[in-house]
Amino acid sequence: MPADVLAAMLRSDATAPRITQYDDTDSPTKGERLEFSAKVLANWVSKAANLLQDEFDVSVGTSVRLALPAHWRTAYWALAAWSVGATVVLGPPGSGPGPVPDPDDLTLTVTDDPDLAGAADPAVLVTLAGLARRATVEVSPGVVDEAKELATFADAFTAWDEASPSDTALVSATGSTAYADLVGHHAEGRFHLLDPDAESFLRTCLSVWAAGGSLVLTRGRPSAATLAQRLASEHCMP
Repeated sequence: MPADVLAAMLRSDATAPRITQYDDTDSPTKGERLEFSAKVLANWVSKAANLLQDEFDVSVGTSVRLALPAHWRTAYWALAAWSVGATVVLGPPGSGPGPVPDPDDLTLTVTDDPDLAGAADPAVLVTLAGLARRATVEVSPGVVDEAKELATFADAFTAWDEASPSDTALVSATGSTAYADLVGHHAEGRFHLLDPDAESFLRTCLSVWAAGGSLVLTRGRPSAATLAQRLASEHCMP
């Protein structure tokens, strides 16, 4: 179960790097290098999970749409949704041929797209920049500004309910996955992903972490020379 993976990381080594993210996208966050331990990641997960429960009554049997790129913020939102027993639905509406949940079960949309956030009800608008303290765009009425509001939620989290292994954990363009089947198998080590989609990123995070490893994520497409130097400095496995 995803929550067990995070708990195991906290027990084994809470301070070791678990996600290192480089941003090579043509965006305001270009050039960022951010690194997160299990302890820091768990803090973000707790805050997001408390927001899901306290503000939107998300629990087992409801769904949270994550319309976000492969990003460290996507990791903690997915873990938060799985911590409350919800189903994570990836991508914006109509983004793929996978199963579509009943609209009445879609409790919340979490996205970095201000237009999608404004059209959804309810929604959380995510600002991807690492040091953001409020959204850099206009936030539609009723939309939660994550950068401004998430810090107000508690650092400790207790779930109201727990998903069963047969409950649906993930819905994407490739189909649906039960909680029991979400965490795959991976060799221990430090692994690199180059500009993956959100599903590949989340699945790799879980499988690498379950094996005691860590992940380096590159967003965008750096030059071959830059990438080779980066992988060497980060001691990533080929």
